[in-house]
Amino acid sequence: MNNRNIRTRRRGEELIKAIHDAVLEEVVEVGAGRLTMDGIARRAATPRSTLYRRWSDPIEVLLDALYHQHPVEEPTPGATDLRGDLIRSLRLMVEWAFSPAGRAVSAILTDPKSAALMSEALFERVFAGRGGTFTRTVLQHYADRGHFPAALLTPVVADIGEALVTKHLIDAGAPPGEEYLAAIVDQAILPALGLGPSRDPDVIPGRD
Repeated sequence: MNNRNIRTRRRGEELIKAIHDAVLEEVVEVGAGRLTMDGIARRAATPRSTLYRRWSDPIEVLLDALYHQHPVEEPTPGATDLRGDLIRSLRLMVEWAFSPAGRAVSAILTDPKSAALMSEALFERVFAGRGGTFTRTVLQHYADRGHFPAALLTPVVADIGEALVTKHLIDAGAPPGEEYLAAIVDQAILPALGLGPSRDPDVIPGRD
């Protein structure tokens, strides 16, 4: 009994994870435009027919992998710690950025051909499909519960945290520390909502 026979017996979640891991590694190496079912299958050590039973083409395999490996921030159920939830969401973003899925997304978006092929589907089927991204998830959670006017949650405000973390990653080539993440929240996100680290998020600006 050889290793190849053992590997082909993988089933269910174990097999799906192996395929997901393989496609994320493959896209970093060859780009989205050169993904093939053969390449993914070879890297996952599974027959190509296994992939076709579940997906129609390699891009579908990639989108499925990115969807299932994209984290979703879970804000405090009682919505009692806006600042803490925002910092935790940025920390989650940093952890994701250095994960296989995060590296795959970076490879896609920094390669013009891959970005042209996938950016629309990536945002529609992965980010939006997972309920938004990081700080947006937190801010929507608190806005829905009346902690600040929903009108203040503009696309710019929702993206401030992610944009500043991304800039740091590009400029420094290293993950930002906890103090920097807290500064993003205290100096950018909360002020944009008319709040601050020392103010009560339950107090809506303009009300007594």
